[in-house]
Amino acid sequence: MTAETAARDVLVPGRRARVHGSVRVVGAGLLGSSIGHALRQQGVDVALADTSPAQLRLAVDYGAGRAAADGDDPALVVVCTPPDVVADTIAAELERFPRAVVTDVASVKLEPLRALRERGIDLTNYIGSHPMAGRERGGAISARADLFVGRPWVICRDGETPPEALALVEDLALDLGAVPVEMTPEEHDRSVALVSHVPQVIASLLAARFADAPELSLSLAGQGVRDTTRIAHSAPELWVQILAANADPVVEQLDLIAADLARVADALRRPDASGARRTTADAIRQGNEGVERLPGKHGQRRRFETFVVMVDDVSGQLGRLFGDLGELGINVEDFRLEHSPGAQLGLAEISVDPAIMRAAVDGISSRGWRIAGTSD
Repeated sequence: MTAETAARDVLVPGRRARVHGSVRVVGAGLLGSSIGHALRQQGVDVALADTSPAQLRLAVDYGAGRAAADGDDPALVVVCTPPDVVADTIAAELERFPRAVVTDVASVKLEPLRALRERGIDLTNYIGSHPMAGRERGGAISARADLFVGRPWVICRDGETPPEALALVEDLALDLGAVPVEMTPEEHDRSVALVSHVPQVIASLLAARFADAPELSLSLAGQGVRDTTRIAHSAPELWVQILAANADPVVEQLDLIAADLARVADALRRPDASGARRTTADAIRQGNEGVERLPGKHGQRRRFETFVVMVDDVSGQLGRLFGDLGELGINVEDFRLEHSPGAQLGLAEISVDPAIMRAAVDGISSRGWRIAGTSD
């Protein structure tokens, strides 16, 4: 199933869920409440449990599900607790509901699995999983039903996983609009170290340089620095747990990056030395090559071209711009808005299919919009 198909299916009003029976969600924070919202929209009975009565009441009040009751008999249990207690919670849920399939959404898969195996727990009905989705803000108040739409949902099965248990977890991912991806726990942890955990460390370290920086310097900040530090606004308590649980692959990547940084720093100490400029250029070029390999919209490998429109910072301008784009039949593949420092002006970066790039620029210009630049 493609990301487009998953997103289309989950957003159809009244579509019946693939998951049958009640779903128990343990942990009513951002992920747990978002799962609850999405399933309830499709008629699934969602029972919420949380060690925090206040968090549970808030999630129930927002409509993520009902409070769990003693007589519940769930077909599926989804554990959405912090990494340092996820193994304990999985073990408790397997014991309490021996007929249910239990999965979790922790961002590290190998460490909890090792802990459970060391305890000798029967893991026949347990399947680790991890949706690659989230927000900078947490808690039930930030939950949203479309959080997982089009996002990968890693499922870590093993040779003893019953087919019906695997099918139930896959159905959960599909009901939430996600795209199931099978990996081993080792593959998962190495992958998230590269694309999630190390970027978090680097973004945080870069943003930390701003803490004591002069206000005059920070006044020059543009969209580039905001893009590279967006995820720095994250909860330290959670990330201490995640990084400690996945320390080995994270350290491996950090050591490689540290070596790259040292090499560029050495080149810049003597920029006129033989080979120094090549070292710097190679670092930038390799970054170009790496970013080109990242999937684009909906996980596609397609690339788009962009043009930048100058937008006056007054009410209604963005609405008029999108109205003109719609009337011209221009499908916007991606959009980003940057505010111009010191001016009542925004720069709207619009990505479109290369085949319609010239027509889009000509059409939008003919309607009086000022073009600040294009990628071609």
